[in-house]
Amino acid sequence: MSAFFVTGTGTDVGKTFVAAGLVRYLRAAGKPVWALKPVVSGFDMTNLRASDPGVLLEAMGHSVSPDCIARISHWRFAAPLSPDMAGARESKEIDFDALVAFCREEISSRRGTLIIEGVGGVMVPLDTRHTMLDWMAALDIPAILVAGTYLGTLSHTLTAFDTMAHAGVTVVALVVNESEDGAVPMQDTVATFGRFVHGLPVVTIPRGAGTASFAELAGLL
Repeated sequence: MSAFFVTGTGTDVGKTFVAAGLVRYLRAAGKPVWALKPVVSGFDMTNLRASDPGVLLEAMGHSVSPDCIARISHWRFAAPLSPDMAGARESKEIDFDALVAFCREEISSRRGTLIIEGVGGVMVPLDTRHTMLDWMAALDIPAILVAGTYLGTLSHTLTAFDTMAHAGVTVVALVVNESEDGAVPMQDTVATFGRFVHGLPVVTIPRGAGTASFAELAGLL
């Protein structure tokens, strides 16, 4: 099993879009692939198909049912907040050791490629003591960092990349996913990243791109 962690510079930068696109591409190529969204906030039980785990299930070709959602997403919170805040509203807290153990079990038992999608940005708190970075470091698997083209993305992305590098998290690709507002031209954003993330592949994904657009990223896994 080859496992990869999809994280982002923040929320709504396209982590699920990238994770689902990779799943679809690998499936179309006839390769076994599985995806997890262990933690999700802003989860609406009345609209499963639109949820992040629902999108991943559809990409895998599975039905979007409560049982299937629970299978890939154990920690679900209704409030669209960081997991620690969302969990506090429901008097629940993520068991960090259980989260890591769940992912490790999936890594060891699956064949092909496993895509684990994180939640929020690199440093979002999971509980009172752990962040997304702690989760990635504990799993010790390669990561894909997803960034947007919004104004401010340069600082957010370079800070996230530097933080991950200092924690020993290996980033195999920086994916620049075109933001909806289109404030900064993608080519300018990519050129700037290239001057600061030496040796790291920078992959561009146009907004609304189809499955074929994920060939370059899949080739890096």
